[in-house]
Amino acid sequence: MDSGEKTVLGEGEMRRAITRIAHEIVERNPGASAGHGAATTTAAATTTTTTGEGVPGNGDPEDGDPGSGGPPDSRMLALVGIHRRGAFLARRLQSQLEQLLETEVPLGDLDIGFYRDDVSRRPDAPVVHASHIDFDVDGRTVVIVDDVLYTGRTVRAAIEALFDYGRPARVQLAVLADRGHRELPIRPDYVGKNLPTSRAEHVHVRVSELDGIDEVTIEAATVEANA
Repeated sequence: MDSGEKTVLGEGEMRRAITRIAHEIVERNPGASAGHGAATTTAAATTTTTTGEGVPGNGDPEDGDPGSGGPPDSRMLALVGIHRRGAFLARRLQSQLEQLLETEVPLGDLDIGFYRDDVSRRPDAPVVHASHIDFDVDGRTVVIVDDVLYTGRTVRAAIEALFDYGRPARVQLAVLADRGHRELPIRPDYVGKNLPTSRAEHVHVRVSELDGIDEVTIEAATVEANA
């Protein structure tokens, strides 16, 4: 960690945040597995324009979606992580969810580099990673997982990329850190930690699989970044 960075989540806090998110996902998506059959509160709309209740496949009665009217079923859960660190966080969530539900939870990952609406404005070409979604997303509740939620443009791109693979019944969003400053009407269903930040600050998420350490830090900076 750079000396100019302030640690806001350490290894233990990250682990507990992911565990809490896993439990919240189970509570909001009740099914018949592992004694989680009682109906609980359904998740709030992720966004009013792209994953909200008026979008095809999100249980909107006007859309004629037969899945409307009942809580999501945990047996139809799937996770999709956004490259890069969101993919590793999704893998950790999958492990915890499978223990809680005592069933397999499909896992995929998405590269959204060419789906971003600002790709043509960026000075450098996006780093491309292969996307892997080897299960049928139709009719499922798909939880998109990312490390940091900032402007919302990454999530919007991920939703667009996901719908190229099929028509999920619902799309939910889980993020390790929400730093605010949204430019699109997107909000997460599951948050590890809310981080009040200024636009002049950078939030760094490090995971042991890539960085050799688990931590979230905030660094003061003079150059703004869109994420």
